[in-house]
Amino acid sequence: MSQLKIYNTLAREKQAFVPIEPGKAGMYVCGMTIYDYCHIGHARMMMAFDVIYRWLKTSGYQVKYVRNITDIDDKIIKRAVENGETLSQLTTRFSRYMDEDTRALGILAPDFAPRATEYVPQMLALIETLEQKGLAYRSDDGDVNYAVRQFPSYGKLSGKSLDDLRAGERVDVNTGKRDPLDFVLWKASKPSEPDEVKWPSKWGSGRPGWHIECSAMSCALLGERFDIHGGGADLQFPHHENEIAQSEGAFGHVTVNCWIHNGFVRVDNEKMSKSLGNFFTIRDVLQKYDAEVVRFFILRAHYRSPLNYSDAHLDDAKLALTRLYTALSEVDLGAGACEVDWSEAHAIRFREAMDDDFNTPIAVAVLFELATELNKSKSVAHARQLKALAAVIGLLERAPQQFLQGASGEAMEGALAPAAIEERIAARSAAKKARNFAESDQIRADLLAAGVVLEDKPDGTTNWRRA
Repeated sequence: MSQLKIYNTLAREKQAFVPIEPGKAGMYVCGMTIYDYCHIGHARMMMAFDVIYRWLKTSGYQVKYVRNITDIDDKIIKRAVENGETLSQLTTRFSRYMDEDTRALGILAPDFAPRATEYVPQMLALIETLEQKGLAYRSDDGDVNYAVRQFPSYGKLSGKSLDDLRAGERVDVNTGKRDPLDFVLWKASKPSEPDEVKWPSKWGSGRPGWHIECSAMSCALLGERFDIHGGGADLQFPHHENEIAQSEGAFGHVTVNCWIHNGFVRVDNEKMSKSLGNFFTIRDVLQKYDAEVVRFFILRAHYRSPLNYSDAHLDDAKLALTRLYTALSEVDLGAGACEVDWSEAHAIRFREAMDDDFNTPIAVAVLFELATELNKSKSVAHARQLKALAAVIGLLERAPQQFLQGASGEAMEGALAPAAIEERIAARSAAKKARNFAESDQIRADLLAAGVVLEDKPDGTTNWRRA
């Protein structure tokens, strides 16, 4: 049996996963700041850790998965005031919308979903410990800040040195800080803020800073040392860097064994973001595409790789998923639940892929290999194995006809877009250069199934035509 290896951002390499307590795994993931609908970038993050959660459980671990909810934040306060509602009303509503979106995408609920406002006492205790250790100070404006230069290993996660950070620091309007690099742990209350965001403390009325929230919640639920901490790549600095400084500074030892970060979603090769106006909410996407198609589209890319969003790529994903369901529809699956035979060759390759840093693109390629075998053999055993393996990553869990009838009534009559074809050809070329001929052949087979014939030229280029 293969050994699970995970890319640890802190170590900058894949490492064998050795849990702190044998047979158990504790995982904390930074979740949503809930004041608006979740977009497809949020879906990508939650999907990445959903797959990790599923695979840890499939591998026999008893998992304690914590994904927090940030329900106190400058943006939340601003939106609530604009809407003329309380923070609780705003965050409760959008938390419900988030749960609806994640359920639609087949994302399993975490074991714990703590809200920041429920852990303010733990945050205050942590800040007081930092103050006692000389790592926190109260400034003249009433804020309590973290003294970054008092933590010698600051920057180890992001690879940024203090001098580099200082050189790139903008002039800070907060003159209460001793150093522009210092960050806030406790924000003094402002008269204009609603009473519900004001908590009493030894430093006066105020509310927690963002970074201290996750240090307090993770340690409260998973202990002072746990196995995995994750989130989007944009959180690596400063959020996760600051978490390390807070937690390790308070407890005096390493608190997280493995840091995992998923890649960005890109649109036209730019990072998707609200500031650029190129983001798509999950709800908008699900009005046009089946939720399992969206899930399949996300899983076809490795969680650490950029994911390029476009309708053409979703159309391509729909055709590919239809091929898998079509293979299943040709065979009577029989009665009873389908269970994976882990001694079978396809399952062995599937496990090897997932044990290699949750390599879903290779795992999905194995599903297509199995579908090809199924198309030839019409074997019930192959069909049940395909359905069971796919279910491990949350795919093919519906009756084939249910999916196919829905797909036929949508955009399936449209041919695969040229942009999607060209991208698949480029991916095939890259696979051939990497001598990954199985993936190269799979892409050719997928395109053929979609009615696209490839012709390789002597000069290395590839032409295509519709069948």
